[in-house]
Parts: sequence; structure tokens; C-alpha cells
Amino acid sequence: MLVKEELNRYNRQMILPELGLAGQEKLKASKILVIGAGGLGCPVLQYLAAAGVGTIGIVDDDVVELSNLHRQILYNHTDIGQPKAKIAAAKLQLLNPHVVFSTYHERFRADNAANICQDYDLVIDCSDNFTTRYLVNDTCVALGKILIFGSILQFEGQVAVFNHQGGANYRDLYPAPPTENVNCAEGGVIGILPGIIGLYMANEALKLICGIGETLAGKLMTIDALNNTVLVFKIAAKKPADTTKPAPAKTGKAIPEIDKTTLDSWLETHADEVFLIDVRESYEHEDGNIGGINLPLYELTESLTLIPKHKKVVCYCQTGQRSKMAMQLLAGLYEGEVYSLKEGI
Repeated sequence: MLVKEELNRYNRQMILPELGLAGQEKLKASKILVIGAGGLGCPVLQYLAAAGVGTIGIVDDDVVELSNLHRQILYNHTDIGQPKAKIAAAKLQLLNPHVVFSTYHERFRADNAANICQDYDLVIDCSDNFTTRYLVNDTCVALGKILIFGSILQFEGQVAVFNHQGGANYRDLYPAPPTENVNCAEGGVIGILPGIIGLYMANEALKLICGIGETLAGKLMTIDALNNTVLVFKIAAKKPADTTKPAPAKTGKAIPEIDKTTLDSWLETHADEVFLIDVRESYEHEDGNIGGINLPLYELTESLTLIPKHKKVVCYCQTGQRSKMAMQLLAGLYEGEVYSLKEGI
């Protein structure tokens, strides 16, 4: 039950008819685990704590570094060298003393994942590497936990809700991890982006706990902060037996991906039958490309007239992730064969 100080603290959101006293009490009774207290984790944690989530778990084995501070605004220069999980909990306790924090200054691993997750109502993945993302997903699937996913790179972010009522999970979107891990340390990130994506993730958590609004369950939202473009894609859940297998092609017998060797062979022997599309942003295309036309992912469905019919369309990007999404979009709109260049350029 809420005490008098909490009634005053949360007054502005409790007067919302969608939330009310009942919703606020649901938030206080809830337990949410946040994996990663970095760029995404900071805004997620701050707003969950401010909103009155009763128990928040924080998993992070890292320490604060100077290069974190342009985007991880929960910390300052006096925190450098200190464990993120513990520093975050201490600062958030000052923000809201009515929240209970549990900290895990350890790496999220296969041998501790289930024990850490089992007591929480939902899990929010704010990690920055594919190994952890797949482990978080598989753990949530095994335990039947709802998972809120977010990722950021350069100017682009993604948000999704997985495993809601047995629906789509992370492997339905990305069946297997790429061979190379691309993260902010290598690709860069604008400092404001994790704030934008993190707030969407926190918002999804509040809606799920309170049972209000429309969520991103079974959907992927992509946000391009450079060009102010937002797209939402539906994710189809695969049958249980197929959850670790790549999605089958939607274009006859064509496979969804081809490698660079195959593409080079096609271009060498039947160049007039191949149509290349660089689905990256124009500035990326100008920095270096392997030919073809530049149609950014966010403009693809509006540019179908630029794609000649009855050709093998090959979409490519930097890592092969955006091109997969482009292939899925075109597969239902384009009559010919559509491929994604595996692992990008």
C-alpha cells in the first residue's frame, strides 16, 4: 500500500485515468530487472525509479569510465573507476527512497542467469553485446519472462517487447548472432540516442506492468535520430521447433542471404541480372560502397518504382542487419528474388 508521501510524489501520474491508484500500486508491487547500467540502462533506471517501481535489480560488472560520461548521465567524473551497479543504486536511492534496489556486480553468464532473473516480473535488456542479448533472450524464454529489448548504434536505435504471452522472441528477429560484434566502442553513438531509446523502453515497462495502452509486443520499432524517422515492423513468432533456425525465404526457392563470394560470382557472370541496393544512409554510402543504388531502409517502401522488375535484388548494409529487414520488406512487395548480403560489407 502507498504511504502518504508516495501519494504526493506520484500525484501527477496517478491522476491519469489510465493509471490511477490501482496502476501505481501495481508499479510498487512490481519487480523489474535491468541488465546493463550503461547508456540505455541509465535512463531506464532513472525513470523506473522515479515512476515508483517497487523493486529494481541492476546487473553490471563494469566500472565507470571517462568515455561513458557523454551518454551515461547518471554518473559524473567523481564516479570514474567505481562499479556502475552500486553507484547507480546509491544515486537512485536518493532519487526515490521508496524503491528497493538489488545490485549484481557480476557478468550475466549462463551459470547465474536463471538465478538472477527468476524472481523478477519482467526483464529489460540494456546490454551492449550479442552474447549477452542471446543469453538474456533464451533465459527469459525458458523462464517465461517478458523481455524488453533495446539497442543503439551511431544514430539508430531499436526497441521491442519479446516473449509476451509466448509471442515472438529475439531469435525470431535475429536467429543467430553475427560473426563480428559491432558496438558503440567501435561504431560510435550520439550521446542523446540512448536517452531516446531508453525512455521508450521504460515506457513499455510501465505499460506492461499497469496493463495499459498498446505495447511493442511482437513488434520492432526503429528510430533514426539523424533523420527523425520512426518505423514499426511486425515480428512473426516461429514454431517452437524452429526458434533457432533462420527464417525461410519468401521468394520461391531463393535463400534469404548470400555471401560476398556468391555476389561477386553473380556480378562477374550475370551482372545485368543483378540489382544492388545499399540500404544504409546516404552519408554511409558516400563514405564507401560496392555499387548499386542507395535507398535508405526508411525510404525503401516509397521507392519501389526505382527497382526494376524481374531482377535478382541484393540488399546490403554495413553488418547485414538492416539488409535483412530490407529483404523482409521487399519480399512481400517485389515480384522477383530478394537477397540480403550476409554480414554486410
